[in-house]
Amino acid sequence: MSALYGTYARSELAFVRGEGVRLFTEDGTAYLDFNAGIAVNALGHGDPHVVATLKRQADKLWHVSNIYTIPEQEKLAQRLVDATFADKVFFTNSGAEALECAIKTARRYFWDKGERDRVDIIGFSGSFHGRTTATIAAAGNPAYTEGFGPMPGYKHLKPGDLSLVEAAIDEKTAAILIEPVQGEGGVTAFSDAYLKGLRALADKHGLLLIFDEVQCGYGRTGRFFAHEWAGVTPDIMAVAKAIGNGFPLGACLATDEVAKCMVPGTHGSTYGGNPLACAVGNAVLDRIEAPGFFEHVEKMGHVLSRHLHQLMQRYPDYITEVRGKGLIAGIKITPPVRDFVQRLRDHKLLTVAASDNVLRLLPPLIVNEAEIEQAVSIISDAFAELEAESASAAE
Repeated sequence: MSALYGTYARSELAFVRGEGVRLFTEDGTAYLDFNAGIAVNALGHGDPHVVATLKRQADKLWHVSNIYTIPEQEKLAQRLVDATFADKVFFTNSGAEALECAIKTARRYFWDKGERDRVDIIGFSGSFHGRTTATIAAAGNPAYTEGFGPMPGYKHLKPGDLSLVEAAIDEKTAAILIEPVQGEGGVTAFSDAYLKGLRALADKHGLLLIFDEVQCGYGRTGRFFAHEWAGVTPDIMAVAKAIGNGFPLGACLATDEVAKCMVPGTHGSTYGGNPLACAVGNAVLDRIEAPGFFEHVEKMGHVLSRHLHQLMQRYPDYITEVRGKGLIAGIKITPPVRDFVQRLRDHKLLTVAASDNVLRLLPPLIVNEAEIEQAVSIISDAFAELEAESASAAE
């Protein structure tokens, strides 16, 4: 029996090595990785530049704490500010911590202005913002909140209808929080018009707009961040996953106006932004910002979407919808999705389930057309197996 908490329904599959878009078991069996650590390994496995940078930094300095100035942290923060809407950055170890910082910053902003009753966060069904008490409350999914006590200060709406959002805004509302593309909730990409509408409502009512780009950001949609497609900017944004390509790292980004409320003593992190993490973060950003990187992701996103739509035409009884944007893609299927994930695993393709019975495809952003075609071929074969099994059972 394992000594670990029983919080994961783990597969017995174990990997010992990774290379590019493939993972290998101890006996050398290769698996095509269209999970990427749940959108974490944006550069795949064993990226030479990231590995070399980590080794160099590991030989020099790992951790000192935020009592001191950390040059690699200053450098990474400035690069993120230069590339985004933000003026200030707070580094964390995870996406949940980045969202915690975002929520605290929003509430502190109004407290600092003397509007101390403005604490409520408007969120949306289908969201996933992490597993801390604040972030499960922000998402409001009963599957995650059950057993962890009441957590006031959050409102939850069905997304897509701006009138519902406006009706929910009152004198206690501090912020609107949304993922531009939901991952865990079923790979739902919100329209440009909806995101623009949320920005307009925030401005109209003096609220803050928070984007959770932990999963959909850092190039996954073909732009640095998914909200860029809509031509809108948030006041606060949470980032993680791909920022460290597997090394624990996250960030909360904010405008000067909002971040100025976070003075010494209001927030902190022992490990957040340490020298080793930020050296890796800078190496990842070197690769993400390289000429042609986003264009490659956008192109591969179109390739994947085209193949998935063709697959839906071929198997209309099994695929009812293609979702997502860029290389955060999903297909809503009729077979139980977790069973289908296992079936694909048996065919040496790694994917991940999402809510609403959606099969989520999150390949490393370095994926090429041949690898996409191989993955889609495996999915097609799995559906063909299901067809054959169904025909056999009917005889």
